[in-house]
Amino acid sequence: MFDKYSLLQRLREISFSEKEYWVIAGGAMVLHGFRPKTHDIDLGCSTFLADKLEQQGYTVSRCKDGSRKILYADDVEIFENWIEGTVEIISGVPVVCVEGLVQMKKKLGRDKDLADIALIERMRKNGQC
Repeated sequence: MFDKYSLLQRLREISFSEKEYWVIAGGAMVLHGFRPKTHDIDLGCSTFLADKLEQQGYTVSRCKDGSRKILYADDVEIFENWIEGTVEIISGVPVVCVEGLVQMKKKLGRDKDLADIALIERMRKNGQC
């Protein structure tokens, strides 16, 4: 489990260029303050970074749309060009914006994503984030 501190620490260990990746999913929920912890780290990345990681021998699979999913570590998965909205910097780390996060979760449409959307909306309505 990663809280905000351990999440930021792990991301600094990875040390990708800020222009080549962004935090999505549960990590974005933590960094935006909607959740206290996440089980793993999901990142979006540029085609340039995906190419580089594939050349370095990381395990790559293809998503339905043809983009790549890269298993970077047991606790880190990277998705090529998976982004909605824009990227903003939080604590020195590129993170998908809240509206983009909501759109990504809507597209996934799983029960846990719909629950996250409800949480985001409730917290924003109450001025908590």
